[in-house]
Order: sequence, then structure tokens, then C-alpha cells
Amino acid sequence: MQSPSIKPRLSFWQLWNMSFGFFGIQFGFALQNTNTSRIFSTLGAEMDQLSVLWLAAPVTGLLVQPLIGYLSDNTWHPYWGRRRPFFFVGAILAAIALFLMPNSTVLWAAVIVLWLMDVSINVSMEPFRAFVGDKLSNSQQIAGFAMQTFFIGCGGVVASLLPTIFTDYLGVSNVPVNGAIPDTVRYSYYVGGAAYAIAVMWTVFTTTEAPPEDMAAFEQERKRGTVKALGEILGGFARMPKTMVQLAFVQFFTWVALYAMWVYSTPAVADNVFHTSDAQSAAFQAGGNWVGIMFATYGGVSALAAFGLPVLARYASRTAVHMVCLLIGGASLISMYFISSKLMMLVPMVGVGIAWASVLTMPYAILAGALPAKRMGYYMGLFNFFVVIPQIVAGLVLGPLVMQVFGGRPVQALVVGGVCMMIGGVLTMLVRDKAE
Repeated sequence: MQSPSIKPRLSFWQLWNMSFGFFGIQFGFALQNTNTSRIFSTLGAEMDQLSVLWLAAPVTGLLVQPLIGYLSDNTWHPYWGRRRPFFFVGAILAAIALFLMPNSTVLWAAVIVLWLMDVSINVSMEPFRAFVGDKLSNSQQIAGFAMQTFFIGCGGVVASLLPTIFTDYLGVSNVPVNGAIPDTVRYSYYVGGAAYAIAVMWTVFTTTEAPPEDMAAFEQERKRGTVKALGEILGGFARMPKTMVQLAFVQFFTWVALYAMWVYSTPAVADNVFHTSDAQSAAFQAGGNWVGIMFATYGGVSALAAFGLPVLARYASRTAVHMVCLLIGGASLISMYFISSKLMMLVPMVGVGIAWASVLTMPYAILAGALPAKRMGYYMGLFNFFVVIPQIVAGLVLGPLVMQVFGGRPVQALVVGGVCMMIGGVLTMLVRDKAE
């Protein structure tokens, strides 16, 4: 890998090519985030089961991300490079899982496919974060992560709108027949599988990677053995840079909020706006489509906001920008409690989109400047423990909270999420950005 001091400055189109794969990756995540609760509910899941059934996603990340980060740090092939083999394999597996998911006919099958889909997405996604640290100097890293965020936003917009496009413009049925997943959702996943594979392959075949500076030392490191490797993965918590520890607290509260939003937006909107909790009804499925429009809104806002964040960071600190964005996002989630109009539900998504752009950009840009270059993938994978652990906690707590404390009102979970996101914003004040 090149030394940070001699990394060449990349052109706009080089940044574009190395980030385009995230357009496809977000297709997978957006379809999952928008439709998983809808699929589970259609197949018979009860309200108090949703947050637990969703645990497949964060538990998978907990196991897979640090391992893939470590393996990608210690991989090199003269043609495929370091990170791109993982992009390639993950994309093939994720595309297969996306084709399988909407064909689930029973709840347990959908949960198993969610596990497979999340494993596959994580295999291709995790090395993308380290890819920016590998190829870009510190002065370009915010731009690199912002470009990723732009494609995440664009992929999220298109994927989230697909069920509505199939319903309103192509005349496809949006109603479950005999308890099966609606055709609009099935066809959306088929498009998503194709988009995922094509976008990631674009990055694989239009980018290159520099070899390790000291190949002999690299090979010696790679041959240390699996047991020693696992010991290093587990021991990494004791060696985390201070900035990473500080960001971990911010991430915890932020991702509790995001998990609450993804799990409970569909039942909350169906209840508050469409006045139903019957997943087999046309009204509930219409609510699912509207949540797709809402999520497309925050994805579109995040795509635009991504390019404003580097500009703001030049005039204020990166930590200050992140703090303000999280406060806006948290207040927006809380406001959903008071809204019963379809169109008005789009307003909070603007604030969520601003927060989402910062969540995908600022923590990683701050972290990249505090990490050793040769362990970039490993530490980025370890950092994602603080993305998945809060989701596991939320998955275990939110279901009982909604049913036993909030009287079955899913919108209350969004309020809890908003409060948590605002706490994360306040905690950002304690983060020391080494690059500033």
C-alpha cells in the first residue's frame, strides 16, 4: 500500500469509479430497510417479533465485518488487488440472495435469507470503507466518503421507490395473494439484484490498487496463521485509538435511532396515517409503498447533502458539523409522532437525510485520519462493532418496550430513536479529531 505522503490526488472520475459500487450496495440495503418489516408482517410476524427478527442483520455484521476487514488487509493478488476480490464475491452472493428473498413463502425462510443477504452485502461493503483509506490522502478522504454517500443516496432513492413505480406506473399488483409477498416487492428485489451486481462490477473492473510497499514483510504477516489472526481481531479492542473509542459512543446512540426507524416506520405509518395494523390489507401495503417514498426522500437529501458536508467542514470542525446534523435528524424523528398526513411525513425525512449523509461520511473521515494505514480494513471492520452492537441492543429492547410500555404504538419507537440520535449529537462534542 502506498504511504499516505505519496498518494496521488485522484480526479473526479476516479473518485466516481471507485465509489460507484456503493450505488448497488445501497440497492440491497435500501430494499432491506424499506421492505423487511413489510415482508415479515405479510408472512405473519407479530408487532413484538419484528425487532427480534431483524437481529439477523446486525448479528451478521458483528461476525462478518471485522473478519472480512482483517482478511482484506492480508490479501493481495497481482490482478484482483486487495479489496476487489471481496467486492466481486460479495456482489455475486448478494445478487443471489436478493432474488431469493421475495420468494420466501414462510416467515422462517425469509429470516434465513435475510441472514444470507446480510452476510453477502457485508462481504462486499466492508472493504469499500478501507478502499478510501487505501487510495486517498487525508486531504481527499472527506471527498471520497462524500462520493460514497452520494451513491448511497442515489441507490437508496431508486430502490425505495421501486414498489411505488411498479404499482403506479406499471400496473403491478401491490396486494398479497394467499399471504404471499406482493408482486411489486418481488419485482423490486429482482431489479435490485441486477443493479447490485452491475454497479459493484463497475468498480471492480475500472479501478486498480497499489501493491504493499514491502511485499516480503506482507507475505510474512499473512502466513502467521488463523489462530493468531483471531487473537489479533479479538485483541484489537484493547488497542483502539482514542478517537475510535470516543466515536464508539456517538455511533451507539446513532444506530439505535436508525434501527428503530428502519424496523418501525412501516407499522408506524400504517397506524398513524393509513389507520390499519392488518398486514394483509391493501391499506397496510399502501403504507409500505409510502414508506418507500419517505425513505427515497431521505436518501435523495443525503445524496445532495453529501457534497455540502466537505464545504461546511472547511469552515467549521468535522465534529461540529456531525453534531448539528445528528441533532437535526433526532428532532425530525421525534416530530413523526405528531404527524398524521401522508405529505407531511416527508418533511421529517429531510432532516433524517441530512443526518444520514453525515453518519455515512463524518465518522469514517474522522476515523481514517486516526488509523494506521496497514490496518485500515481491520479497524474499519472493528469500528462497525459499534454499528451493530447498538442494533442488537435495540432489537432486544424495542419490541417489549413498544408492546408493554407504549401500548402497541410503533410510532413511540421512533420517538425513542430521535432522543437517542440527539444524545449521539451531544456526545460528538467529546470526540477529538486528530486531523484538525
